[in-house]
Amino acid sequence: MRILLVFLVLFPLLCRADDFGEAGRDFIEHMAASQGFDRDQLTSLFGKVRKLDSVILLVSPSQPSRKPDWASYRARFVDRSRIEGGLRYWEKYASVLEKASATYHVPPEIIVAIIGVETQYGHNTGKYRVLDALSTLAFDYPETGNREERMKFFRSELENALVLARNWGVDPLSLQGSYAGAMGLPQFMPGSILRYGIDFDEDGRVDVVHSAADAIGSIANFLAMHGWKQGIQAVVPATVTTDAWKDYSGGLQAKYSLDTLESAGIEPQGSPSFELAGLVDLESRDAPAEFWLGSQNFFAITRYNHSYYYAMSVLDLGRALKSRFAAQSH
Repeated sequence: MRILLVFLVLFPLLCRADDFGEAGRDFIEHMAASQGFDRDQLTSLFGKVRKLDSVILLVSPSQPSRKPDWASYRARFVDRSRIEGGLRYWEKYASVLEKASATYHVPPEIIVAIIGVETQYGHNTGKYRVLDALSTLAFDYPETGNREERMKFFRSELENALVLARNWGVDPLSLQGSYAGAMGLPQFMPGSILRYGIDFDEDGRVDVVHSAADAIGSIANFLAMHGWKQGIQAVVPATVTTDAWKDYSGGLQAKYSLDTLESAGIEPQGSPSFELAGLVDLESRDAPAEFWLGSQNFFAITRYNHSYYYAMSVLDLGRALKSRFAAQSH
């Protein structure tokens, strides 16, 4: 009886997605026409792809959306394990990080911190077959308000994954990553690998899955391409004196002049090294909210993950790593 119950639980997660319906057939036709793939080979390939109900559960909203608690969010990523692991990673790849920083003008601590937050320095890169995850989300995304938009995005990433596998000369089913299809040390989506991936170890292939050098160079290139500029602060603390700050929160751009923000009662502490900023508010359940002014460097990090909490965790982990690395070097 117990074996039967286990089978009934697991069967929906393991059922083969031999046919993704008309949308799947249209996708195969699109890949044949636009990318030169063989229809029969793709049909055979998708006969081996599995629909993953577990992925649908992970992307389905379980409760009304609300901002996370900053204190607990930060504690997940800025802890002893990630600091110690980051120091070892920095020491191991110091020369590569120095080269990436010199080439793209992104500080090494930011690159290391992103790898730490994303995959704990390569320890958690994901165990899903990328084609399973992307196909599930491309053709069976759960019913939400933005379902069509999300399915369009994941169909595009499914296309990118197939092109990437062809470029690499590997079986598409061998690609592994997160439940959303992100891959490798930096957890790039396939499209980001194609757009921002760098052959930083100069072996003739972009490989952010196995090459730390390629991952480091690609992250630096990604941030540079999204506006990171050398010599300006990412954030400065701010104080707010009126409720007008709410009109300036929620964006992902540094688009307000400091004078405009000050006239709304949002004042920087100190002298920012940037002229345009966005307001960053970080709320905690058991402590007052924190307010910061973010420069284009801060918002370059949010292009990696559209979250103030994520970007600030990267910065805080980076600061801790920089301080410890400097102390060890003396």
